[in-house]
Amino acid sequence: MALTVSSIVLTAKHRQIEELRRLASRAELVGAIGAFVHALQAERGASSLYLASGGSRFEAQRSQLIAASEAAEQVLRECFQVQLDEPGFGSATLCSLMAWVVLGMDALPAMRQRIAAHDMNADEAMVSFSRLIAGLVSLIFDVADSAVDPNISRLLVALFNLVQGKELAGQERAVGAALFASGRATRQHQQRILHLIEGQERNMQVFAEFAEAPVVERWQALQTAPCMARLERLRRVLCSAGAGAALDADASDDWFDCCSDRLADMGKLQDQLTAALRGRCTELIADAERDLADSTGLLDGVSRHAPESAELVDRFLGGESGLDPSGVPTTRAGGSESALVQVLRAQSEKLASTERELGAARRALQERKTIERAKGMLMARFGMSEEEAYKTLRRTSMEQNRRIADVAEATMSVLAAIAPTASAAD
Repeated sequence: MALTVSSIVLTAKHRQIEELRRLASRAELVGAIGAFVHALQAERGASSLYLASGGSRFEAQRSQLIAASEAAEQVLRECFQVQLDEPGFGSATLCSLMAWVVLGMDALPAMRQRIAAHDMNADEAMVSFSRLIAGLVSLIFDVADSAVDPNISRLLVALFNLVQGKELAGQERAVGAALFASGRATRQHQQRILHLIEGQERNMQVFAEFAEAPVVERWQALQTAPCMARLERLRRVLCSAGAGAALDADASDDWFDCCSDRLADMGKLQDQLTAALRGRCTELIADAERDLADSTGLLDGVSRHAPESAELVDRFLGGESGLDPSGVPTTRAGGSESALVQVLRAQSEKLASTERELGAARRALQERKTIERAKGMLMARFGMSEEEAYKTLRRTSMEQNRRIADVAEATMSVLAAIAPTASAAD
């Protein structure tokens, strides 16, 4: 193909359509990940209750939930294979995350056998499930970070935070169920529940910022659902009990049910966002294909009615060159903008707008990544818990009247600078 402006413009449009089709395929991947996460969350909660009760509760439910998890896992494995068969699929990071997740999925049967044999406690089971779910959520994060359309990016940022918030709600269900079923309050688990509640609120705030209005309105309406009043009452029972105080083991079923109702509502929101993501991809592909058809017609017109060389010379020498600063003719003899420049101008403006909107979505993702890294460095350097590390960042943010992301970035810089000295002193 000859190297011409026309060929480059048309190639760019074809590439855009290819990128959007890849993005549509990623949307299917995100949907499959979300469905598997939902299934694992339910299985985790039932397994925690089963182990904490010594096997006296939720044995039948656990078997049903395992079957649902296995079905969702199979769909995800097939989706992984489709992605891997695509030419030029993903980054090295995405492939590594996928490998880590498959490793975790391969380990599920052995873990389920250990749970059935009571060869692990409720806390160990919860951690094992949660590690795999964390890897799955990271996959959604990586897809969101690589989106090429601002509207898609916003939907993915909203979806990522909804899934993360829902995961923390799922952990709360598992911790609370185990705590009730054990019949005794412990300070460690009470603090964990408070930390999980706070984390959910942070994620859902970002979700509300990036989600579309109908989804946000639905989320706000869910805050007055009957299950929330029950959940708040049970939260107070759990968190206000003294360390070592007796808990009503029979309340574990009520806790599990109201948490499950809330998670089911969040799951419907997740499905709504995923459907919006798929729909938006379909719309963008159709729009890009229409643009391609229009661009082809315009560029055909350019090739059939190109300005004659003599006309260009006359206009240039006459002082009315019609050239923009780059030297490309911007008008014809009659003063109307050329078809080719119309295409180029429209494409440039669209790219600039897209880049601005993408920047906002990516900043939200980057800020979250920075905060998580700073937390990890504080935990490693000072032996803090995750909750203590976050509270340290938040307290510093409030004291210095700075954004928590800026505090996190400064914290990483300071810790990186003092690490060699600290190592030498040790």
